[in-house]
Amino acid sequence: MTTTTAAVLVPLLPFLGALVGLGAGRRAPGFVRPLAVLPTLAATALAVLVAVRQGGGEGSGTAPLHASTRLADTGSVPVDLALNVDGFAALVAVLVGVVACCVQIYSTGYLRDDPRYSSYAALVSLFTAAMMLVVYSDDLIVLLVGWEIMGICSYFLVGHYWETAAARSASLKAFLVTKLGDVPFLIGLFVLAGDTGTFSISGIVTRLTSDSGAPLDHPTLIALLLLAGVAGKSAQFPLHTWLPDAMAGPTPVSALIHAATMVAAGVYFIARLLPVFLSSAAALAVLAVMAAVTMVGSALAALAQDDIKRVLAYSTVGQLGYMTGALAVGDRGAAVFHLIAHGAFKALLFLGAGVIIHAAGTNSLAAMSRMSGLTKRIPDAFWTVTVALLALAAIPPFAGFFSKEAVLGAAEHAATGHTADIPEGVGWTVLLAGLLTALLTAGYAARLWLMAFHGKGEPVPDHGKQPVAMNAVLWVLFVPTAAFGLGYGALPDWFDGESLTPTLTTSVLGTGMALAGALVMYGAWRHTSARAARVPLGAVAAHPDAADAVSEAEAIATHEAAYGSVAAAPDPADPGRLLLGPLHRHAATGFHLDAVYGALFVRPVRAAAGLVRFLDREVIETYVRGFAAAPGLFGAAVRRAQTGNVQTYLGALLAGSLVLAVAAVLVAAGA
Repeated sequence: MTTTTAAVLVPLLPFLGALVGLGAGRRAPGFVRPLAVLPTLAATALAVLVAVRQGGGEGSGTAPLHASTRLADTGSVPVDLALNVDGFAALVAVLVGVVACCVQIYSTGYLRDDPRYSSYAALVSLFTAAMMLVVYSDDLIVLLVGWEIMGICSYFLVGHYWETAAARSASLKAFLVTKLGDVPFLIGLFVLAGDTGTFSISGIVTRLTSDSGAPLDHPTLIALLLLAGVAGKSAQFPLHTWLPDAMAGPTPVSALIHAATMVAAGVYFIARLLPVFLSSAAALAVLAVMAAVTMVGSALAALAQDDIKRVLAYSTVGQLGYMTGALAVGDRGAAVFHLIAHGAFKALLFLGAGVIIHAAGTNSLAAMSRMSGLTKRIPDAFWTVTVALLALAAIPPFAGFFSKEAVLGAAEHAATGHTADIPEGVGWTVLLAGLLTALLTAGYAARLWLMAFHGKGEPVPDHGKQPVAMNAVLWVLFVPTAAFGLGYGALPDWFDGESLTPTLTTSVLGTGMALAGALVMYGAWRHTSARAARVPLGAVAAHPDAADAVSEAEAIATHEAAYGSVAAAPDPADPGRLLLGPLHRHAATGFHLDAVYGALFVRPVRAAAGLVRFLDREVIETYVRGFAAAPGLFGAAVRRAQTGNVQTYLGALLAGSLVLAVAAVLVAAGA
């Protein structure tokens, strides 16, 4: 098998598995699980084969794998079915495949009794195929196809528990917010193609990086239009509000979206087209500010969340901010390094959260802090999630430390004027925001760990053991979480050849900030934990014998009734509440951005819709009903004249004849 054939099969196999799974789901339910797992496993194996055969990227002198065929000759800019596999694409495809395999295997246990498992598994396979298409595609229009398929799949998967109002509203919100970004994104693609005369990504990059290439005519406009789509897809400020609400979907879906597919697509897209953004200093400044606000704001919001999955969701938003920050300072190697490392430990965190929610019977950290013995119930989840939280907090020697330090090191180089074409202000913005976020990230990671695993109170209810498949997946993801960062010396060969070695200054500052954040949170927890015993809060709402997915659905549906707001519980024993002080109530609601959007957009649109409905029903329909009634009234008048009386008819005839005769005489006299 040639490398090109293997690369073509990587997105094709999950797509075929999705089609067959949808068709055979009800007729042959015994084949649903094999059809979900085996095509994804095969695609992952082929992605690994492609990566091995590539043997490194442009940094080591390996030319990208390129193949194309004409898909549509539009008469102006043709559309090609093309693939381009460099070191970035090869490694990101492996990440997508590994996480997708883990999600599919995990789901066989997590959703083992779900009546809609067949459609769920098919949609996960289609989601995987779409992301693989985005990763390998060299044509912007074909990439857009995968981009939009992911949006459709996220709508259905987030709304999997459509019986609950939270899932229905979350799926609609995710779809609408991402589409809001996709409109300018599509315009940006066409403007870019108009400026360059091609949809080929490699062709655009070659034109912008070669000495003989012509610059873009509208670089700032194109970059900002594309950035709007990236902000929606990768949940960056101000279009990030859909991601925390998307936690209403099943936990494996959260792992897939947050770790390796939808939100990673935007970062990967900018990495592929980074020369476009480097053509505009204004666009880089906007990207840096967006990254800084996203990082700091999401970290503060994570400190105030009570739902364990919402903590992780805001964590994802912040970590994506690190990636876009690295791109703002012109280092796509650091951005993709953090993307891959984050994909490993964030998938582990979400899948581990699913185990925790089932074991505790709740998704509320406040409720978990009033339980004891959770660590002993789920030792596999405890150890793996602990390491994943250390990686999230960027504690050495775990993967998150090396990837985050690569981002901070790139920002330091830009801030000190050592990166060409990058304004120093952009570097300082990313560096300072990154260091502050390191402090906050370690704080909310420590808060989650302390409240979930070190609660005090009644023993945790026995909800039974987790399926072997679920625990096995946690240990599979544990390996890259613990060890992937150690490959920082080899990764430059896969990327652009730029060093990813942590610098001394940022390593000391970043690690110091992380340790300070964790220690401050520990001190606050020690101060507030005694209050947990004195202030009872809520109750475990999930049925103790329910399956994992049912426990999660019940926990989400009953959270507000049992613990207060879906975002935060009124818990005086919460160390995050103590540290944030009066800022807590604002951070818990995401700084009221949903309320702002409701006032600026939702209410005016609804008011306009109400006006249109009034005009339609009371004005336009009045005319329509009038025109419809006129023939009826005329017919009624005519019907009254038809009495059936012969004398009446003769009288009317004589009267009419008399009128005509008089009229004729008058006309003749006048003539």
